Amino acid sequence: MSNFIKFFNELGIKDVPTVGGKNASLGEMYRNLAGQGVKVPNGFATTAAAYNYVLEQGGLRKEIEKILKGLKTKDVLDLARRGEKVRQTILKVKFPEDLKKEIFAAYDQLSREYKTKEVDVAVRSSATAEDLPDASFAGQQETYLNIKGKEQLLVAVKKCIASLFTNRAISYRVDKGFDHFKIALSVGVQKMVRSDLAASGVMFTIDTESGFSNVVLINSIYGLGENIVQGKVNPDEFFIFKPTKKIISRSLGQKKIKMIYNTKGAKPTKDVPVSLNDQHKQSITDDQVVKLAEWGMLIEKHYKRPMDIEWALDGREKQLYIIQARPETIHSVRDYSIIEEYKLGKAGKIILTGQSVGNKIGAGEANRIMDVKDISKFKKGQVLVTDMTDPDWEPIMKIASAIVTDKGGRTCHAAIVSRELGIPCVVGTGTASQKIKTGDKLTVSCAEGDKGYVYEGVLPFKVLKTDIKNLAKPKTKVMMNIGSPDIAFPTSFIPNEGVGLAREEFIINNAIKIHPLALINYPKLADKKAKKEIEKITLGYKDKKQFFIDKLAEGVAMIAAAYSPKDVIVRLSDFKSNEYANLIGGREYEPVEANPMIGWRGASRYYDPKYAPAFALECRALKKVRDDMGLTNLKIMIPFCRTVDEGKKVKEIMAQNGLAQGKNGLEIYVMAEIPTNILLAEEFAREFDGFSIGSNDLTQLALGIDRDAGQLKVAGVSNEKNESVKLLIEKLIEVGKRTHTKVGICGQAPSDFPDFAQFLVELGIDSISLNPDTVIKTSIAIAEKEKQLGK
Repeated sequence: MSNFIKFFNELGIKDVPTVGGKNASLGEMYRNLAGQGVKVPNGFATTAAAYNYVLEQGGLRKEIEKILKGLKTKDVLDLARRGEKVRQTILKVKFPEDLKKEIFAAYDQLSREYKTKEVDVAVRSSATAEDLPDASFAGQQETYLNIKGKEQLLVAVKKCIASLFTNRAISYRVDKGFDHFKIALSVGVQKMVRSDLAASGVMFTIDTESGFSNVVLINSIYGLGENIVQGKVNPDEFFIFKPTKKIISRSLGQKKIKMIYNTKGAKPTKDVPVSLNDQHKQSITDDQVVKLAEWGMLIEKHYKRPMDIEWALDGREKQLYIIQARPETIHSVRDYSIIEEYKLGKAGKIILTGQSVGNKIGAGEANRIMDVKDISKFKKGQVLVTDMTDPDWEPIMKIASAIVTDKGGRTCHAAIVSRELGIPCVVGTGTASQKIKTGDKLTVSCAEGDKGYVYEGVLPFKVLKTDIKNLAKPKTKVMMNIGSPDIAFPTSFIPNEGVGLAREEFIINNAIKIHPLALINYPKLADKKAKKEIEKITLGYKDKKQFFIDKLAEGVAMIAAAYSPKDVIVRLSDFKSNEYANLIGGREYEPVEANPMIGWRGASRYYDPKYAPAFALECRALKKVRDDMGLTNLKIMIPFCRTVDEGKKVKEIMAQNGLAQGKNGLEIYVMAEIPTNILLAEEFAREFDGFSIGSNDLTQLALGIDRDAGQLKVAGVSNEKNESVKLLIEKLIEVGKRTHTKVGICGQAPSDFPDFAQFLVELGIDSISLNPDTVIKTSIAIAEKEKQLGK
């Protein structure tokens, strides 16, 4: 072939100037990764020379310059008018006959390879400056699917060439300082994968929100992949932990529609409903998820950088294919030595929630716009509220203080562009455009983990920035207290030595919501309302017990993976009876106690015949994390253990459920939060691998104060710095040193009082576990004390 056409086997990454990032990358993978099992459908690309030839033969350059002269990209009406004029000028010009013949000859060759007269192809645009590390042009140009026959192909090629001058592409180039004529357009023509009969999606070899690099994120939907990028469908989402190649988290999206081939209409594709049965299933199998993740890691290794990848599953062949790969352009260029934290100044009324994109907060007046033709009404600093966005919305997205959409997942267009622009965005709210009116004052928070919140009113917030490059590392292990899996990845960048307390309660409250005994006894549950709620929450689970095991395992695994290979100490569930009763179906199984704080809680539950079946589920979940997911950095801690015998009983039940102390390196700790734990510390030390001081409960029980009662706290009596509490802690650390048993603290005191942390350092405590927002300041205080002590 001439210099106008190149097949994928003739292309590599060095050819970006010739065929753009997209097509060069396809050639690179087709040539170099097929031998490692990565499947890429074959195809060909028109070159930059072909594009310039079209412009030259049609005398288009001067005409385009004339149309764009004096353009103001912030004036969206002017931008739309000029963009349309440029595209029509390109589409009307006579296409060079010799180039047309070469394209047709390449199409015939591709058809012969796939043993058909007219092969169905995807026709994609690939700008020659596309997907550079510091400028992502993804989504700026057009894609045409299910193109069949030479006439359809020629029309699609012309439209792709014209799409170098879409409104958003013109605006983007001007804002990034790219010369319109120093960029050319290559058209990629690739064999279609029949994902209309199966599934497709996107994959990132990095967490898109935090930049955590030890996971692969896969989004999946039924049908052709355009709906995932356009945000029409909330996708299934999977996280795979790279070191073990195991799925550590999954969530099912609604997947209400799918895009398929349209054999009768004028358009080559159409959207059709997905059956309820299929909506409640994963769109791809676990084996396919893992295979994709393995391919993603191979692609990342080849390119030596995090990647943004599109994939498709062929419904006829039952084969997976990679159909695009480009560098990830947000986190791969971020400076991780600056820890930036957004914090709301006060709580507000929540209007709705969705998935958070990024970790920032934005506020302003809402502007509800439901059609791209109305974007000229949008003003800088407003909050964009809409059903979903596509690339045509980009001119106003970059001037928004925040974005809220009804539809979409973490990899939809709104999420991708918001991430790149650094604008807080909450996607997939379901009803934002119904609940919010233009003129409403809003605060959009993506600073509270995986869930994004839209609050009523403009709330105050602050931005804390810490440079950790020169932060002194204390000799005392500084660990963290983590309750929510949603914050595990972003907080892992804070200097730390692992997690001293991973709480299960947040996972049970938010991801499970149901009392474990209600799941075990689901068929004979008396509470009909609870039964209905359980059925809704556990859709797709015939065995309701497995729902508890899976969701608890996934929540814990996200925390364990975030800090791997450092220790993550998970505390077994420590709800009180009144808190358990508030779970769905819980009132049938919980007593009414006058003082639940010192009632049926902690270890006493686990071996009680009334609760033991529920505790077995908890054990099976943690076994799954350690044995099936391979996260053996997970340690287990028993809370509120009143006697040594009680501890032995709990360990025995744990062993019966696959959690034997010492097996596969399993360490079992005990909370030191009851005076008896300290008075009998030597006996407890013989049974456990370590102690973790719970200063909150220890203070309540040393001073005889109910933590749930507010009056005495106001008087300051319950302060953990009380001399009696300090003496108990001092005794425990002394026993720990004598018996060579680890002693840490995970209670609130050192997070609230840096001087209390310094007191613990003086005693020689092994580790101090802190709330994430206090790690930096308390680490500095610890390092100062160590310096004074000459440590």
